[in-house]
Amino acid sequence: MANISIAEIVDVQKLNLFVLLVLFSGLVLLMIRLAEKGRQMFVRPLAGLKALEDAVGRATEMGRAVLYVPGIDDVKNIQTIYSMVILEHVAKIVADYGTPLIVPIGKAFVVPMAEETVRQGYLNAGRPQDFRSDNVRYLSDEQFAFTGAVNGIIMRERPAANVFLGSFYAEALILAETGFMAGSIQVAGTANIHQLPFFVVACDYTLIGEEFYAATAYLAQDPKLLGTIKGIDVFKGLILAVLVIGFVVETLGFTGFSRLIAGE
Repeated sequence: MANISIAEIVDVQKLNLFVLLVLFSGLVLLMIRLAEKGRQMFVRPLAGLKALEDAVGRATEMGRAVLYVPGIDDVKNIQTIYSMVILEHVAKIVADYGTPLIVPIGKAFVVPMAEETVRQGYLNAGRPQDFRSDNVRYLSDEQFAFTGAVNGIIMRERPAANVFLGSFYAEALILAETGFMAGSIQVAGTANIHQLPFFVVACDYTLIGEEFYAATAYLAQDPKLLGTIKGIDVFKGLILAVLVIGFVVETLGFTGFSRLIAGE
């Protein structure tokens, strides 16, 4: 049997990517383990989350509902899953205040998940008898049919607070502008960065990009979510440190560092 060199098995030019992947995975697993052991993981409070309770309080004072739209993507989309964590928190708040909650759904398979999430929120508040499954409303799988139906709810029922958290596309500005015209307090957030400018200009508070994911960890206080967020933060810090070191050594004329990073 002929001798096989390591270079024929392993692409050494991509070895740096493998090291980064192992480092990232190790950091995330380490942080999750520390969180499970009780280590306090600080997550910066977000203005949009603080505004949620204020918005519900305003709706209660006005005797009007809170509208929560968990995006328009299906249940397999990660943003929809994360939105359910925040929905449970909102459901608990409205149950405490005795405020109606309307949850329009744009995908049929999201309906049972949303119903159980809202039910759990009311249960956590100790008021399961106040849960109304009719308030979780399936509207349409068609993007703009769903958008038109939500706009109709906003203009007819005049919710005092609108919460748009999830995956949104071209309907983002239409929904937010309708809520603005109706005079509602609006809290929005999405990881679809191409829609963020529309939410920023039309809503009172916006969770920008990764803040949407950090919000779920902040609310749920789940060790896996907290550990993942902190692991990502540490990894970002390491990348910034490498960039600074690379800038300094390249400025001083040492080119070996850049070749090492590039895997040459």
